[in-house]
Amino acid sequence: MKDLLRTQDLSRSDIELLLDTAADFAENPLRSNTALANKSVAILMTKPSTRTRLSSETAVAHLGGTPIFIRGDELQLGRGETIADTAKIISGYCSALIVRTFAQADVNELGANASIPVINALTDDDHPTQLLADWLTIREHFGKDISGRKFVYLGDGNNMSHAWLVMGAIMGAHVVAATPRGAWAPDPRVIEVAQKIAQQSGATIEVLHDPEAAAKDASVLYTDVWMSMGDSEDERDEKVLALSPFAVTENLMSLTEKDSMFMHCLPAHRGEEVEASVIDGTKSLVWREAYHRRTTIQSLLYHLVRGDLKGYSQ
Repeated sequence: MKDLLRTQDLSRSDIELLLDTAADFAENPLRSNTALANKSVAILMTKPSTRTRLSSETAVAHLGGTPIFIRGDELQLGRGETIADTAKIISGYCSALIVRTFAQADVNELGANASIPVINALTDDDHPTQLLADWLTIREHFGKDISGRKFVYLGDGNNMSHAWLVMGAIMGAHVVAATPRGAWAPDPRVIEVAQKIAQQSGATIEVLHDPEAAAKDASVLYTDVWMSMGDSEDERDEKVLALSPFAVTENLMSLTEKDSMFMHCLPAHRGEEVEASVIDGTKSLVWREAYHRRTTIQSLLYHLVRGDLKGYSQ
């Protein structure tokens, strides 16, 4: 496995290896501080970022490498150089490429033409690096045995809902995406992929449209902002109206298991997708979750550059 382009690229054994190593990096960030010695990693972002940029640059530095941050408008891409040519040029200078952009097709093309590992750090379709941080946080809090537990995403059927369903399927979990019907439901093609994986892993995949039914007896309630980067402001009022019943409130949390927790990929808009008392309360794991963006990207870089990951066998 050369690249991580989609969540579905990972096998369960890959994920377990990545999480084990990330847990080690959480305890000792400089454990492998020569793994990227005298090497550089390009970090290409056409979308603004806080956690992804900071975690990526820190992860490279902790492995002994040099992070090179590049905005999309700083490359010749803006003057018509092809993605394929750009991938080949970056491959000549760097040992890996982390990319955060809009179109999944652009990340796929970078992976196809780069000779170095390419890591999808977010597209409009998927967010695999976030899900690694999420599952390390889940494992850290609940342990490796997740039998009988239900993990629920509520809100927009966006890239996070896609990654949530697919990762849960790979991990053999009971995962739910609770969204409105229609325009803001998850992509049916992603649901099909998750269900196909679940047939092999024993996972339970549900897509519901009733937030209370979804939240009942859940171990985790997870949400994301309602207006993502690139969403049209013209549809804000309609979208907020449709998503309002899916806001994570104290009332919704009261339907969950006694030891349930709240998670959010951040940034958060208190008073919209989550009540302030929930995200800032005792059941919130969001800050530990954000911390693990670094540990998991560090682990991913470490293992991809070494060629340790096998990939999911379709």
